[in-house]
This record gives sequence, structure tokens and C-alpha cells, in this order.
Amino acid sequence: MRYELINNIRTYSPSSREELMNFALQEKKILIAVNAEKILHSTPEMQEIINNNIGYPDGIGAVWALNKKGVDNVVKIPGCELWLDIVKKHAASKSFYLIGGKQEVIDETVSKLKSEFPLIDIKGYRNGYIKTNQEKEALKKELIEKKPDFVFVAMGSPKQEQLMEEFMNIHSAVYQGLGGSFDVYTGNVVRAPKWWIDKNLEWAYRLVKQPTRIKRQLPLIKFYFLLKFNKF
Repeated sequence: MRYELINNIRTYSPSSREELMNFALQEKKILIAVNAEKILHSTPEMQEIINNNIGYPDGIGAVWALNKKGVDNVVKIPGCELWLDIVKKHAASKSFYLIGGKQEVIDETVSKLKSEFPLIDIKGYRNGYIKTNQEKEALKKELIEKKPDFVFVAMGSPKQEQLMEEFMNIHSAVYQGLGGSFDVYTGNVVRAPKWWIDKNLEWAYRLVKQPTRIKRQLPLIKFYFLLKFNKF
């Protein structure tokens, strides 16, 4: 699959979700959502993790940046949808392990998955509050013993990427960082209505709902300026 370097971030350009899912299974690496914020602000450590794995265009900013590089058929693939596409495709044939969220959220997530996908093989799950080295080592041991095909980690960046990189060294699988996707899946966090998503205005909807995000959104003006003047 083709990729381009955008501000030193290797970003793949899948033409469909199916292509990305097949590529991930083939490579057995970490699926990492790339958006304008990551392109602008990734540390050298995060750049290295992304570039060693599969950075995909989760945000419209990444899609526009790929378009600027001459890639015309790339599609935006929201991570909060991609993991469910993976589950739908592989629920009856692959196994899964889930990490992240509060205990009540991960419990609700697993319960809903089992209800929607009766054949799903969930090897294990736990909340995202790994407080001690002993807890981390116990989790590693379980991954080694249970050998899930897919591991979903919903803890937010860069913590989830750092953890997945560590896990990759002891168990080969397809990993995906999910941020707050379990909260969205269970309805504890309401995603933007379809109209906003279709118009690539999900960021604006979140800003309307959470005005305190303004400080986080301001750097995006810089991103669009740099993109317009071909600075990536």
C-alpha cells in the first residue's frame, strides 16, 4: 500500500477500509490514527512508533495532506468505526483482547459485543488503569498465553501507542489504538450527528459541545496554513 511522508509522519493511503484491514492482517502491526494534531505535534518518539507501524488517515486533515502529495483515491477512516469493521468481518474466525476505559465501560463494551456478535471470541479484557508494573506484567503474560489475533487498546495517545509498542515485542498481533471509542460504542459519549460527520465537521461539533477544546483546536489553523502553502 502506498504511503507518503507528511511532516516526517509516514501516512498510508488506503483506497478502502477493506484494503487497510487486509494490509493490517498481512503486516501484523499497530494501526495508528493519523490526524492534523498528530502531524503537527508528534514527538520524535511518536513519529518513530507511527513510522514503524501503520499510520492511516483518521482525520480529514490527513486526507487533504495526502491529496496534496498527489494521492487522489484515499479515504478517511475514523478509528472509532474501523475497529467495529474489523470485529464484523472477523468475529467468527479471529480472536480479540480489549484494554481500556473505566471498568464499567469495558464491562458494558464486552457485553454489547457479545450480544451483537454471538460468535465473537474475546480472549480477555481489562480496564485502562494499569497502575503498577505487576499489573502490566500480568497483562503481558495473558497476551502470551491467550494469543489473541487482534488487541484493541483504548487509553488515549501517546500512552496507548507506547503500550502497544511494548506489547508487540512479546506477542505478534494486529493492534489498534482506540482513544475514547469504547465510550462512543456504549453511548457514554455521543458522537456528532451524521450530517456533521459527512461534511467533515465533526471537530466543529465537538467544539460546540466542549468549548474548552478551543486551545486544542487553535493549532489546526497553523496546519491548514502550512498545508495550503505546501509546507509539508
